[in-house]
Amino acid sequence: MTNVADAPPAGRGSTKSPAPAWSIVGLVCLAQFMMVLDVSIVNVALPAMESDLRLGAEGLQWVVNGYILTFAGFLLLGGRAADLYGRRRTFVAGLAVFAIASLAGGLATTPWLLIAARAIQGLGAAVVAPATLTILTTAIPAGPARAKAIATWGAVGAAGGAAGSLVGGLLTDYLSWRWILLINAPIGTVAIIAALRLLAESRDLGTRGLDLTGAITVTVGLSALEFGVLQTSAYGWGAARALIPMGVGVLALAVFVLVQARFARAPLMPLRVFRARSVSGALLVQFLLGAAGFAVWYFLSLYMQQVLYYSALQAGLAFLPHTLAIIVASKATPWLAGRVGLRPLLATGALISAAGFAWQATITPDSGLLAGIVLPGVLITGGMGLTSAPIAMAATAGVGPGEAGLVSGVLNSSRQIGGSLGLAALTTLAASHASAQTSGYSLAFGACAGVVAAGAVAVLVLPKTPKRRA
Repeated sequence: MTNVADAPPAGRGSTKSPAPAWSIVGLVCLAQFMMVLDVSIVNVALPAMESDLRLGAEGLQWVVNGYILTFAGFLLLGGRAADLYGRRRTFVAGLAVFAIASLAGGLATTPWLLIAARAIQGLGAAVVAPATLTILTTAIPAGPARAKAIATWGAVGAAGGAAGSLVGGLLTDYLSWRWILLINAPIGTVAIIAALRLLAESRDLGTRGLDLTGAITVTVGLSALEFGVLQTSAYGWGAARALIPMGVGVLALAVFVLVQARFARAPLMPLRVFRARSVSGALLVQFLLGAAGFAVWYFLSLYMQQVLYYSALQAGLAFLPHTLAIIVASKATPWLAGRVGLRPLLATGALISAAGFAWQATITPDSGLLAGIVLPGVLITGGMGLTSAPIAMAATAGVGPGEAGLVSGVLNSSRQIGGSLGLAALTTLAASHASAQTSGYSLAFGACAGVVAAGAVAVLVLPKTPKRRA
């Protein structure tokens, strides 16, 4: 893929001069900030949403996963659409869809309208997101400069998490939960104006078409599989209401793989990328860490407000140490990766996070803020912060510049899919102890510790990379 800020090579069209690199990176970070803000800002408002719209436990999860599923399912398609129809055009269109859906979600009066708006938000995000990490990995040469850019990208995402927790608490307590969605409209407008002013239009004339069949089958497969997992909490794992949708999901995913391997002229996920150990190993690690990582904000937000009776603002403030830990750890990764190597850094970060989850699993209503929430949370998120940039570095280190964008999109999809399916399974696990809410959360956090520890072991799949000075 060609960076939207680069002068187009032969065969690719452009309608304006490239903007300075710093302004492109700034726009990328703004878009990344908005995507992450939307995930984190929702978590602290979940109890208020449930009270206002009577969503129920399953509805609450779909408010989160309605966004994640369409985001993950159409992420690769969004990147391909940008190549075919023009990167600036599709980037702006994605921002517009995201902002309009946010407005609709903020005005929703029924659960299904809110969930539908969240799903459309995810579709818009799937068009926007490929232009973030892809730009960094294609515009900046491999080495210290790229490592620092990716670390900044990760830190800005973490800052979105920090702002989401705090701003979400402020808006929910002093205005309404609706404003956590409405706030995306002005941010999206600023990003659209910046994109129109800064980005040169370009497209890949060699792109043959959109793999709609692939996008539809993978999204249907993931949605059906997750819906089936959610049914197990009420009907059990052997019930037809759970097995039938899970079977449909597995079948749809099998069709997706078949289409990618045999029939798609321009496959959404070319299977050749999995031949590189750096890519397949990074995808496995990302999937496992994503499966546990999404649960931190979801379960702790509900725990603080439903068990400890914190207000939304108090919950948002309690999350600040978590996100500060991500920022500090993310900014330290270029220096650490250059001295210890990617594999040791990834394994260490995952083990630190697993230890934090194990500590978090001991939580009780009497644990207190410091020992029960802040300290284990700092270990969890600090460890995750040490892994986010190194995973991207490891995945893109083993491929050529022409495939860096594709690998970035697949990696992002792996994280979103892992988070979505992991959250569904963990919610079911927690619900199995609904009579003792705290023990249900404890069980979920204990499972997260095991999943993240498995991610640390999966790091061994990655090839060794040389140490370097960053």
